[in-house]
Amino acid sequence: MMITKLDVNQQKLYDIDYLKWIETTVENLQVGDYSHIDWENLIAEIEDMGRSERRSLESNLVVVLMHLLKWEFQPYQRSSSWKASIVEHRRRIRKSLQDSPSLKPYLEEVFSECYSDAIEQASAETGLSLETFPQLCVYTSAEVLDSHFLPDLLSDGMTEN
Repeated sequence: MMITKLDVNQQKLYDIDYLKWIETTVENLQVGDYSHIDWENLIAEIEDMGRSERRSLESNLVVVLMHLLKWEFQPYQRSSSWKASIVEHRRRIRKSLQDSPSLKPYLEEVFSECYSDAIEQASAETGLSLETFPQLCVYTSAEVLDSHFLPDLLSDGMTEN
């Protein structure tokens, strides 16, 4: 495939004025001028959009899990800001799953990893040892997303450190 001067200009535009590159790319796509599309960068951007959606889902899941852990293991510190954060990040997850239903299997795939991250963050924020928290998540993904679910202290004899 031969690279034309116009292709080089499109690639330079991507590097020097991202918004203008987007506008030009959209315009070229709308009029069907596919010969002037910077395909390499367009494909990279579309791939990055998918990664970004997955990272956002993971981030929101970690926040919900962390606050659920804090809610459960520091009941005397419970605050409306924790509850508001749980509500907000659940809403973000539900919206992501509504907009992109194919993220649901991904949520299940990364649930354990996100829980591990949430334990670390909860420990750092509360000062409680990592061992305070169950190493395997005791909440189901359905509970985590359930707008009415808030855990109580575990009844298996675990105590705070």
